[in-house]
Amino acid sequence: MAKKKERIEEQMIAVESALSRSERFIEENYKLLLGIFAGILVVVVGIFGYAKYIKEPREIEAQSQIFMAQRYFEMDSLNLALNGDGMFLGFLAIADDYSSTKAGKLANYYAGISYLKMGDFDSAIEYLDKFSSKDEIVSCMAIGAKADAYLEKGDNAKAIKLYKEAAKKKDNEFTSPMFMFKAGLVLEMENQWAEALDLYKTIKTDYFRSYEAQEIDKYIARAEANL
Repeated sequence: MAKKKERIEEQMIAVESALSRSERFIEENYKLLLGIFAGILVVVVGIFGYAKYIKEPREIEAQSQIFMAQRYFEMDSLNLALNGDGMFLGFLAIADDYSSTKAGKLANYYAGISYLKMGDFDSAIEYLDKFSSKDEIVSCMAIGAKADAYLEKGDNAKAIKLYKEAAKKKDNEFTSPMFMFKAGLVLEMENQWAEALDLYKTIKTDYFRSYEAQEIDKYIARAEANL
């Protein structure tokens, strides 16, 4: 019992000693600790204030601007979609003025697709390169559109690479077989029949419910005949 009591007393002394050292540290470094706390508070308040009073209003403003540009895009009025109508901004200005917003990032995608439709393939690639999104399906479509632009420019090797990348970006029944099929067609143009055949067979076995799978047998037969 005596030894147990001694151990308890020793533990209490150690705790009291640690507390007194902590108190001395706080007393000696009070101003420093106060400054650190104030700095952290300023950062937290700044982040909250930016999100609440700057970022959110900018997001709303950008969404209101891009709405009209999207309408023009759907109407195939691509010049108005890109450059605006004097009242509402076009995709180019939205991408530039609201670059930190979701709408601003999406404007890069729309601008790229618009230029692709207009036959300005270099500008299409430029804006599609700027586009980024957490939406993996839209990201697949952007990569595939960029492949289309390179194909139109005659860079078949780059187009094949990007079609394959688009097919793998997010495995699904829609974009994966579509871009595999496109890659296969360009591989045929390059007389790379074995690789095209592999893609066609993958579409048949792994994506048999897809639109591309419905007539894939004739492409498989054509690739086999050319080997």
